[in-house]
Order: sequence, then structure tokens, then C-alpha cells
Amino acid sequence: MSRARRNLQEGIVTFAAGLGLWLFAGDVDVPLVTLTKTGVVLMCVGGALAAAGLWQAARRGT
Repeated sequence: MSRARRNLQEGIVTFAAGLGLWLFAGDVDVPLVTLTKTGVVLMCVGGALAAAGLWQAARRGT
């Protein structure tokens, strides 16, 4: 598996996990972190990974 494909897949999975936390974990009480804010951070990281994967795939194709 190429690095671009792996980054794209990891980004999509990370984004989906963050979206799940953001949407459904608002009522869960965890002492150190707020799960909705953690979900937003995971969505940002996942989006960056997916964008990097798309960028790498586009650069490899040219």
C-alpha cells in the first residue's frame, strides 16, 4: 500500500472517529478532557491526513 493511500485511509478513519465523538459523546463526563472538543481535534487531524494523502496521490500522478 502506498503512503498516499495509507494517509488517506487513516485520515478518513480518524475524521469519522472524531465526528462520532463530536456528535454522540456530549453527555459523557470524563474528568480531564471534553470529548466533544477532542472530537473536533480528531476531525482536524483526520482532515489534514486525508488532505496530505490526496496531495501525495496527486503529486505522484504527475
